Amino acid sequence: MFTAGATGAPAGFSVQWMTKEQYDVSGWPIVSDVPDPTTQSSFCKASFSGNANLSRYNLAANATVTVKVGEFLFDNGASTNCPSVLQCGKSYVFRAFAHANSSLQKSDFTSNLTCSTLACGSTGTCTYTQGYWKTHGPVPTGNNVNEWAVTSLTLGTVNYTDLQLQSIFNTPAAGNGLIALAHQLMAAKLNVAKGADATAIASSITAADALIGSRVIPPVGSGSLAPSATSTLIEALANYNEGATGPGHCD
Repeated sequence: MFTAGATGAPAGFSVQWMTKEQYDVSGWPIVSDVPDPTTQSSFCKASFSGNANLSRYNLAANATVTVKVGEFLFDNGASTNCPSVLQCGKSYVFRAFAHANSSLQKSDFTSNLTCSTLACGSTGTCTYTQGYWKTHGPVPTGNNVNEWAVTSLTLGTVNYTDLQLQSIFNTPAAGNGLIALAHQLMAAKLNVAKGADATAIASSITAADALIGSRVIPPVGSGSLAPSATSTLIEALANYNEGATGPGHCD
């Protein structure tokens, strides 16, 4: 959650992070936007521009917006060099700053915030993130194998083959809330199909299917939804897939 100060953050803000192990070795780089060549410090960063068309990151004084690091909703203005999910059972160090515009200078960095991800699970009833299912499907990445327990899924009222589902996973949301919602809904349904307890997410799955309805998800079709219409369900589904709710995240 990012909260703007008394002058607001009309141009948006940036968040930076690294594992605590990295931070303990090298700290933050001297130059804020590039690795420090003297320490080989590396870090992840995400920018949330308030200048983009229809951006929700143009913040008034004391306004607040929530973003989910590691499972970003790539809506208007959002970009990152680290789109992968955070590792389970890890501590991370975060900091943020507000962007400059024609009348306001870039803010100072916030103080460091250290947070830990949930412990890795170990049972067959745990859940995996959408990033995991994307790389362990019918077209696996690297040395992975296909871990999907199904060869088709119904999203809304439309049934998709496993190869169509893989193509949806491989399509960036790019501001289309329907695609972002589909990514999390597919992951949730694949987790349930693999044996994860669905009690905590059943109502959200039903609501997501109802919202999608007969829309055909890109690149299979050309359906779309505004991010504002899908963000609440995306958060609920992501929380389940990442282990914040439900049976917990797998190792």
